[in-house]
Amino acid sequence: MINNQGYIFTIFTLNGFLIGITFDFFRILRKAFKTKDYITYIEDIFFWIITGIIFLYSMYMFCDGELRLFMVIGVVIGILLYILTISKYVINVSVFIINILKKIISIPAIIVYKITKKTIFKPVSIICIKIRKKVGDFSKILHKIRGFFVKKENTIIE
Repeated sequence: MINNQGYIFTIFTLNGFLIGITFDFFRILRKAFKTKDYITYIEDIFFWIITGIIFLYSMYMFCDGELRLFMVIGVVIGILLYILTISKYVINVSVFIINILKKIISIPAIIVYKITKKTIFKPVSIICIKIRKKVGDFSKILHKIRGFFVKKENTIIE
């Protein structure tokens, strides 16, 4: 019986460690990417759903669904062990890697943007400017024609 409880305590300590990793995953996302408040709320909901699934799955698999105080203590100890030992390093390394990946990914994106700007946007803008100029010239002609007919009508009425 005591061996079984020690095993279960170890399992739930590891669950606490896993919950700490999950918590840090969302912290890393928040540090690496600027998010709006409602995205943070959604992330928090996902965190609690994942945490609940981890805890309930372990409770069902290893304890036949029984909740014991030492299981909760094991989870708390696991979370504390993770946060106090390697959490800071995991966050710093992960954010560093994500920032490098963002820079690596942004370089091809900038090159594609510049090529697209030269090959598509510039010719389209030149065409739009020419069309706008022609439409402006055409509207001047229409105003002259309209002015001609308005003057004719005014002379006829007078």
